[in-house]
Amino acid sequence: MTQHTPRALSLSALTVLELSPPQMVECAAQAGYDYVGLRLVPATDHEVRHDIIGPTALKRETLARLRDTGVKVLDVEILRLKPDTDVNDALPMLDAAAEFGARYVLVAGNDPDEARTAERLAQLCELAAPRGLAPSLEPMPWTDVKDVTQGARIVKAAARRNTGLIVDPLHFDRAGTSTQTLRELPREYFGYVQFCDAPAERPTDLDTLLYQARCERMIPGEGGLDLAGILRALPDDLPVSIEVPMQGWAKTAPALERARRLREATLAVLERTYATAS
Repeated sequence: MTQHTPRALSLSALTVLELSPPQMVECAAQAGYDYVGLRLVPATDHEVRHDIIGPTALKRETLARLRDTGVKVLDVEILRLKPDTDVNDALPMLDAAAEFGARYVLVAGNDPDEARTAERLAQLCELAAPRGLAPSLEPMPWTDVKDVTQGARIVKAAARRNTGLIVDPLHFDRAGTSTQTLRELPREYFGYVQFCDAPAERPTDLDTLLYQARCERMIPGEGGLDLAGILRALPDDLPVSIEVPMQGWAKTAPALERARRLREATLAVLERTYATAS
């Protein structure tokens, strides 16, 4: 039996979005995670906006928690590439991400012009490189970068070493992509993988698709996604970012309890996957 390398685990911001950034760091530490993900820019207009970019008290508190706990920042969110995007506007966020010691910046493609998206991604990588950051594209079926095949074309066209793709099992499944397609992509495109579960039945309307993705995913191993197939199609040493928003559960269980349970469930899926593969 081959010995599987233990994975570094990260607590995604979306999993515990009710917490402030320093609280997220503390939660990740207490629940046994190696990393945390921070949402520096809200994904929607309805989210709470934390004053964490620039010389703010909240940023200083977050930095202090990171130092005190030893938890590191895996990724920060979220930059959207739109038709009117000026990548220079992202500089304050990139500076904050670098100060936090983040490795990756999550990027969404919200521009129907694929060539322009690639050009903007390349420009963003140029700004991010001296800051030690890798802007990485997350395909989502309701955005203009709908699947990993399209995402890979954009990453290839951007032609920068510090970019790649982020695979989210939910988005990957809902886009209908095969794990064989994933297996055939360049290994260097992948820096980390997100992790969650969901019902096997795919939504037939956009509202349900969005609601599942943003509000009601499932604990890894308790849904119908092919998590083992996705894991085996990717490099086996990628950090795993656990992104499981569950609004119903959040009403009855505190963030720390949920974070611990999700960590245990993810470790169990990883163990089963690689034990079976050996």
